[in-house]
Amino acid sequence: MKNKNHLHGTIAKVYVATLLLALIAAPGWAQGTDASSPPATLDVSIHELQEQVRELRAAVAEMRAEAAQYRSETAELRQELRATRDQLATSAPALTPQTATPQDGLENRVTALEESSQLMAGKVDDQYQTKIDSGSKYRVRLSGMVLLNLFDNRGVFDNADFPSYVPQRTPIDSGSSFGATVRQSELGLEVFGPRLAGARTSGNLQVDFAGGFPATLNGANFGLLRLRIASMRMDWQNTSLVVGQDNLFISPESPTSYASLAIPALSYQGNLWAWTPQVRIEHRFRLSEEQSVLLEGGILDNFTGEPPFVSDRRPQAGEASGQPAYGARLAWTRKLFGQPLTVGTAGYYSRQNWGFNRNIDGWAGMMDWDIPLAQHLSLSGELYRGRAIGGLGGGVGRSALYSGSIFDPATRVIGLDSIGGWSQLKFKATSKLEFNGAFGLDNPYAADVRTFPVAVSYFDPTLVQNRSAFVNFVYHPRSNLLFSSEYRWLRTNMIDNSNQSAGQVNLMMGVLF
Repeated sequence: MKNKNHLHGTIAKVYVATLLLALIAAPGWAQGTDASSPPATLDVSIHELQEQVRELRAAVAEMRAEAAQYRSETAELRQELRATRDQLATSAPALTPQTATPQDGLENRVTALEESSQLMAGKVDDQYQTKIDSGSKYRVRLSGMVLLNLFDNRGVFDNADFPSYVPQRTPIDSGSSFGATVRQSELGLEVFGPRLAGARTSGNLQVDFAGGFPATLNGANFGLLRLRIASMRMDWQNTSLVVGQDNLFISPESPTSYASLAIPALSYQGNLWAWTPQVRIEHRFRLSEEQSVLLEGGILDNFTGEPPFVSDRRPQAGEASGQPAYGARLAWTRKLFGQPLTVGTAGYYSRQNWGFNRNIDGWAGMMDWDIPLAQHLSLSGELYRGRAIGGLGGGVGRSALYSGSIFDPATRVIGLDSIGGWSQLKFKATSKLEFNGAFGLDNPYAADVRTFPVAVSYFDPTLVQNRSAFVNFVYHPRSNLLFSSEYRWLRTNMIDNSNQSAGQVNLMMGVLF
């Protein structure tokens, strides 16, 4: 009876361990899919759960030892059973049904013990098989998503599978297209390290396959690996240090869309974004049980949106200034309808040198919000006003404009002024089904574009406005399976007052792991 109680206690440990692991794994890609930073209280809870995982490893080792002990006890009981059978067989009188009862009870006990031992051993073995071995003794977690996008375009886009703007149509364009891609699939690795100076240490690596195409037959199906995030964290109770390539912390929100994961949805349509090298510090102030304040500040790689050289790494105009970019954000959070309500404000500054001592100052002021309107309804979004922030997607990817050739020292250069933003309405019908509708607008100043017609950018220098809207649903029949459908509309205006519009229908299926 003691062994049986001990066995039940051990099985309870396995159940609790499995439940905790499920809770830890659940937020792993919620961050990856909407590209937003979690609220401060949620971030602390996640890292506390991660610490408990290390304690569970010791419990798993204990359970394996107990499983071995139960196997040994089972073998001993089998020997006792055989001895009892031999003794009963040699007895002169035949056993009556009543005298056979102790033997039946012993057999049932052995059978039950065997089944429980096998069940527990199977759970322990499963737990061991899901562990990813690493070069260190610390736990590593693999996560990711295999995502298929089927898209049907009506009109011409700059990029067929996840478009950013609508270019002018050429005579050879058909005006419609249909295709499929899996290059927005993602892979992630997280490592949970030791405590250092009282802080929990961890690392995060995320990649996708949207880095271009190899020059080979059907190369459009063989997307190249691309680095998104490679960051390291030290988390104290109220303070965190983050170094490496990470999300743009001064613009943390993004609309919910699985049609555009290679770049966040509504990028170049009012949603500032970047995966950029940075060093930042976060500090959380707990005002009450329901309210908290998050203060973030740091330096960032001073990118300006210029196309890089293919063969070597040369400094862009921001890096050529000899100093990093600077960012800071202040956010307030409280509970409303059982959900976090967050309002934040942020600022950004970048010094840039565009050659021949042509220096300009890039800057931006931002505001973001995520507001529950009811138990199942919420409104989120961002607004910005800035200059020379093409490296963050502002001004439709352009930072500076030239009056002539960039190689002429007499050419004047200015920072492009722009304003933009986006907002999304989310309705969570159930825990598995949600509906989203969003609109975004990026508006470079037409007076700047008209006076200075030359730009160093991936995009057409004559763009003066870029807007987009979409509606979608996301359905999770299981925690590791999703289906989604989205309709997206884009319209782009040129400096000559012409405009082009196009639409896309996107069907998605994803498997998360």
